[in-house]
This record gives sequence, C-alpha cells and structure tokens, in this order.
Amino acid sequence: MIISWNWLKQYVSLDMPVEELTHRLMMAGFNHEGTSEVDGDLAIDLEITSNRPDCLSHLGIAREVGALYGRPVRTPEAKPPEGRTPVQSLVEVRIECPDLCFRYIARVIRGVRIGPSPAWLARRLRTLGLAPINNVVDASNYVLMECGQPLHTFDFAKIRGRSIVVRRPKSGETIEAINHLVYTLQPDMCLICDEERPVAIGGVMGGAETEISESTTDVLVEAAEFAPVSIRTTARALGLHSESSFRFERGVDPEGVDWASRRCCELILELAGGELAAGAVDVGRRPTARSAISLRFAQLPRILGIDVPPEKVREILLALGLRECGSEDGVPSAASGSKRRKSSSASKTAAGDADRIVLTPPSWRRDLEREIDLIEEVARIYGYDKIPEDVSVPMAPSARTKQERVVEKVRYVLAGCGLDEAMTFSVVEPEWSKAFLPWNSSEPLQTQTPLVRGANVLRQSLLPSLLSARRTNESVGNPQIELFEIARVFWPQPEQLPLEEQVLAITSGRSYLELKGILEALLETLKISEPLRAEPANCPQLADSASCRLYLGEQLWGFVGEISSALQQQMDLRHRCTAAEVRLNLLMEAAQLTPQYQPVAQYPAITRDVNLVVDEPVRWADVAATVWQSGGPWLELVQYRQTYRDPQRLGEGKKSLLMTLAFRCPDRTLTSPEADKLRDQIVAACEKQHGAKLRAG
Repeated sequence: MIISWNWLKQYVSLDMPVEELTHRLMMAGFNHEGTSEVDGDLAIDLEITSNRPDCLSHLGIAREVGALYGRPVRTPEAKPPEGRTPVQSLVEVRIECPDLCFRYIARVIRGVRIGPSPAWLARRLRTLGLAPINNVVDASNYVLMECGQPLHTFDFAKIRGRSIVVRRPKSGETIEAINHLVYTLQPDMCLICDEERPVAIGGVMGGAETEISESTTDVLVEAAEFAPVSIRTTARALGLHSESSFRFERGVDPEGVDWASRRCCELILELAGGELAAGAVDVGRRPTARSAISLRFAQLPRILGIDVPPEKVREILLALGLRECGSEDGVPSAASGSKRRKSSSASKTAAGDADRIVLTPPSWRRDLEREIDLIEEVARIYGYDKIPEDVSVPMAPSARTKQERVVEKVRYVLAGCGLDEAMTFSVVEPEWSKAFLPWNSSEPLQTQTPLVRGANVLRQSLLPSLLSARRTNESVGNPQIELFEIARVFWPQPEQLPLEEQVLAITSGRSYLELKGILEALLETLKISEPLRAEPANCPQLADSASCRLYLGEQLWGFVGEISSALQQQMDLRHRCTAAEVRLNLLMEAAQLTPQYQPVAQYPAITRDVNLVVDEPVRWADVAATVWQSGGPWLELVQYRQTYRDPQRLGEGKKSLLMTLAFRCPDRTLTSPEADKLRDQIVAACEKQHGAKLRAG
C-alpha cells in the first residue's frame, strides 16, 4: 500500500520526520518497503498484512499514526447536498444472490460535466501510481484510497430498464470489461446487471458498455459489500485482479459502505457539478453488533512480561477505535480520533481502578475477537522495544502427543531409506479420484469453490497425487523420484459425516519386495508386536504378480505393489514403479514408544540356508508363516533370499524359495545337530502344509 505524505497530513498532524514515522509504523507491524519522491510529494510504501485490510487506506494509516502519537484524526463528514427527486423513483436494485453480495447501495447524480480532474487530485493519484482518467472516475478512486471501500460509477443513461440486478451468471454468459477484454463467466461468480445484460463483474471490474465517458451526464454510484471468498475465487479464475478485488478479498468495513457512498457523491458534486437525488437505494443486510471483549489488566504482565499502566491501556485501545462498554457510541466507522477520544474521556469513572476493561471493537477491526488480540494491540502501540530482552515470561511445559511422536518416527525411517516428503493438494480432478480406489468406491465429496482449476473433489487416496508428482519429475529428467506423503483422505459414508483418515503413501522406483521391506522397517522401529499378514491384493490398479494387501492382526493396514500397466498409462508415466498406501491410525494404536530393556545375547546364533521347491501358486507369506509356527522358541530370524524358476531342473509349475534361518538359545550355545533338527522340523511342516520339498544341491 502506497501512502501519500501530503494526503495523510489531511487527516492527522505530521510534524515528525518521515524516517521517524516509518520506523514507528514498522515497529507497529507495517514493514517499510521504501519511500520515493513523486511530483513534490513522498510516496511511502508499506507492507499491509492480510489481516489488516482497514489499513489499505489513508484513513486506516491515519488511525494508526493517531494511536502511536496520541493525536486526533480528522475525518470528512461526508454530507453531500441532495435535491428533491427521490432516488427510489429513478432506480431499482434487486439482490438475487445474497450469499455473494451482502449489501448494495445506489445513489444517482444527474447533470454532471465530465472533464479532467483538478491538479491536486491528479497529483495525489499519481503519487499512488494511479493514472488520472476523469473527474468522476477519479473521485471514486480517491475515495477508494481514502477509506478502503471500493466503488464503481456507471453511466446511468446506459443502464437499461433503470434497474440493477445482482445475480449469478447464466450458462455461457460473457462480459466485456473496461480493459476491453471479453470474459466467460462461471456459475458461482457475482454479476452486476441491468434488466438485459451484465454491466460489471461484482467486486472485480466494471463493464465497457456502461463506463463513464465524455458524453456521460447522469451517474449511478455503486457501493457494496461482497463475499470475500467469492471475489477471491472470481479474480483467480479470470486472472483479473484490481485494487477493488484486492480489498474485497480481504473484507471491507460493513459500517463504512454508506459513508464511502456519500463521500464519493460529495466529491463528484464538487468536481463535476450536478444534482444528487435524495436518499439512497440500500438493499441487503445491515451491519451486526460486535461482541464485547473483556481485558484483564493482570494478563498484560503475564503475557508481555512488563507492566503497562491501566490508564495507558485504556488510552491505546480507545485511540484505536474500540468503545468502552457503557460509553457513548462513537461516530460512524470511517470516523475516529478526536470525536471518539472525547466520548471516551467523558466515560472515565472509578472503573479505571478495576481489574479489567470491557470494550467493543470497531467494525473495521474484524481481527479483534479475543482478549489476546487486545493484548497484542497494546504491545505493538506501547512499543515492543519497551519489552526487555531478558524479561521473565512464565512458561508451562508441554508434551507431544502420541500421534506426533509416531509421525516423527515414520518420517525418520522413510527419510533414512532415501525417500523425500511431498505435500500435495487435498482436492484433485474427478479422473484422478477414480484412478485408485482400494478403500472406498463411493462417489467422492465435491467442493463448491475449487482451490485449483478443475480440481473439485476431495481425494480418497494420496497415490494419484504422488504419481502425478512422479510424472512431473520424469518430465524434467529427475532420476531419483522416491516420494512419500502423510495426509488425510476423505471417505464418504452413507447418511453419515465423511470419515477423515490419515494415511501414508509411498511411490518408488524400487522393487515390490524392497518397498514391502520399508513398511516392515516401520513396524520394527515402532516396536509393533501385531503380526503382519499378506494376502492377495485383488486391486486392479496393482500388478497381480507383485502386490498384496497387508493386515496388522485382523485389521486391514494397507496395500503395496507394482502399479498396473493401465494405471501407468492413465497417469502418463514413462517407467514402472511401486506404490504403497497404509493407514496411520493402526500404527498410532499399536506403537510401543516407551523403550524396553533387552539384554544383549551372550551366545552365538546358528544359521541354516533352506531351499524349498513348491508349486507356483504357493506364496512366500504363507510359507514364512508356517516357518514361524513350526520353528519353536529358538527361531530368531526368517530371511527371504530369492525365488528361482527353471522348468528343466525344477519341473513345470514349480519354483524354489531360498531362505536363511537363524536359531539362538538364550542360556547356552546350540549345537549343530540341534540346529539341523529344528531345520528338519520346519521342512516337514512346510511339506505337510504346502507340499514343499527340500531341494538338494
């Protein structure tokens, strides 16, 4: 936001050097980006945070200066002279989308003379980087930069039917904006129309057909309050950003809409002449009363570490426009300063010695909702520099939740395995949502306001997003694409609220068994004792020969395997890859995070390699389960080595599974015959359960 030094002096006394003022404003939360001289004036560039739209104006900054220096703020009264013709006889306003346009005020000025703006007005606009256009348009831009309320002026003679209709666009409807580009409108946008056609994109930009020109004699002045989310969505969808949309996106002062309308009419009458019709067509909701906030004086030293005198606290907050409950109401929202301070001074009572103060925030400060917000206001105006660096602030110890500790360990293991964490959007395109549905086949939930163009459904799996990230990396020649993501998915439930489940997804260029090993490493790190069981995946998006679904105990944990050729083609991937997706809540429940002492084994283990020939359909997971069941208490390790196939040596439909077994006795060294006996016991169990034969040689 660029502020004109000469313009700011109209509202508050500035007898300090500009360097001092910018430093004080910076210490109060408004970073100083730079100051430059423009046409004999100083243009001060301040960074305004998104929670302070009230300071996107000269009056807003004047209020801050008044509070910082204890000076009154002068605000124009905005009382334009009116004619006798009632405005209701000239124009009608209808709001057909009250969720997009909260309020609309229309005033009509007849008999204006369009011409260039006076030098003082043109100079002020040029200081802010705005090009002067004509006296009527410049008046609306002046008020915009004065109080932060966007306005628009129409050539009233070109409004067909003498009606303003605020509605949603019809299918395929377009408008030519004042930048002379044609825009196709979407159903959830807010459109300002007359009886026949669109005349403006609400809150964003006016239309070319009704813009002010040299032939204009009658002007309709629009002042409105639009839904911030709607304006933000519209501006992004159309790629059309303006000074008006920038302010509407952040929210305008609901009590300042009418003041801005009157102020604009006052300037137009002064600059272009004409007669203002009596009254205003004011349609829509009225501003609601703000809730009072109680501030306990004892909280300031507890939070800030320093004492601020109660009378100073009251002075600061009243100077910022808050009203002490029980005091006289102040002037309308655009005004502040001396009048507010006068009413607050008259309200000083014995309450000054009380332990708290109760105040009502002004309409333009919607960021003030809690006691801590008022404490922050006192701190920044009183001066952060007055808080010593070594001040003692009481702190209470906190502990991480079990969920946070489990997620940290999961990240640690995956990063150690060479994977990088990704963060993707929670909304995806409908085609992506259907690309991988192992958990839930219901129709996905849709959003009314897409964050990304075309992405309007909440995802039910993380894998499509990660596979898209993999495709992007492939397209730029990145050879290492090992990704994981921890995030929520949304599973619809019939006649119930959707289920939000936190899951872990991985995409990798490694083999199926390597990826399965990474998941097993997670279980080992979290000391999960629940047995891991693998069964056929039966998932069309995963390859039948290299995939499985995993169970922890009797609960489904997730899926792991190579992606199918169909999914690879759908996601436009150049190379095959493996993927996994598992539920994190099962890890939260079963994780053992308290370290347990285990004595170091004093006796060596004895290993035996076993090579079993089995039928092709026999799965390694089933064989491993049989080995563990029959191995006895001294079996310490079952490690898969490889699978070998050779029809000539093994026979058709046969394969050999090579594994390593380790045996260890806790109180003595096992002998070789004992290890052989245990091995033979395992081989016999596998022969009985799976028809396995010990391969010789």
